[in-house]
Amino acid sequence: MIFKVTKYHQDLLKDLERLRAFFEAINEAYLKNKTKYDDNFNIAYDLGCGSGILSYYTCKVAKRVISIDKDLSIIKKAECNLKECKNVEIINTDILKYEFKDKADLIICEALDTGMIDEEQALIVNHALKYLMPNGTIIPSGIINIAEPTSTNKHLDHICYDEENNLNQENRISYKVLGSFINFNEVDFYKKIDLKFKTKLNFKINVDGILNSIKITTFTKLTEDVICGPTPMLNPPLLIPIKKKHVKKDDEVEIYLEYELGGGIETINVY
Repeated sequence: MIFKVTKYHQDLLKDLERLRAFFEAINEAYLKNKTKYDDNFNIAYDLGCGSGILSYYTCKVAKRVISIDKDLSIIKKAECNLKECKNVEIINTDILKYEFKDKADLIICEALDTGMIDEEQALIVNHALKYLMPNGTIIPSGIINIAEPTSTNKHLDHICYDEENNLNQENRISYKVLGSFINFNEVDFYKKIDLKFKTKLNFKINVDGILNSIKITTFTKLTEDVICGPTPMLNPPLLIPIKKKHVKKDDEVEIYLEYELGGGIETINVY
C-alpha cells in the first residue's frame, strides 16, 4: 500500500527502523493479549496518528481503533489512507482537549522527542492514562535517558540535535565523549509523569580534554522486551553547551541539569 503523506511524514515513513520497532511492539502486545483473553483488543487509541500507518497496522489486531491528530492536513491524508479500514474512526482535534468516551485496552502515542522535552508525549500520557483499562497496554511504555560529558570541535552557542549537525556538513560540529555515561532518568508511562525535572550529573572523566557540552540520549521502551535507540526520526541526541572547563583523566565533575517535559528546549538549564 502506498500512503499519502506530507513532506514531514514522508521522512517518518522512510525511517524503517522506527517503524519496525513499533510494529514489533504492537504485535508483541497483541500476542500477550491473545494469550490472556484469546481475543483482539476491544478499543485502541492512536494518539497523534499522523498519516495513519500505526492505525493501519493496529486495526488488524483491534476491534475498534480511534485515531486522533490535531493537524488537519495530515488527517485528510489519514482519511484517504484508512478509508478501507472500517473499524477505524478518525478524529481531528487536540488530544489534550479530547474527552475520551471509552476506556482503552491499548494506547499508542508517538509524540516523542529526546527526553520528552520538545514534544507533548508526557502531557498526552498524563491526560490519557486514566482512560486505560486496568490491564491495558501503553506503547511506548517509557523511556531511558542517559547523559555523557563531551567536547565539541568548535564553539557551540546553542542547544542542537546531533541530527541537525549531520544535515549541515559545512558547519558540522563533531564531538568527543570524555567520560562514562550516566543513566540519569527513567520514565514509566504507566504512572503520572512529573513535568518538572532536575538532577545532578556526576561524571567520571576518562580522558584529558576540554569539557564544553553534554550529550543527552533517549532510548525508547516500546515494551518491556523491545527497546529502540535513536533513529533518524526518533529521539536524535541533544548536544547542550556548558561553561568550558579543562578536565583530566579521573576527574569528577558535577553538573546540574533541569528542564520541563513538554516545555521546549528553551526550558533546559545547566549549571
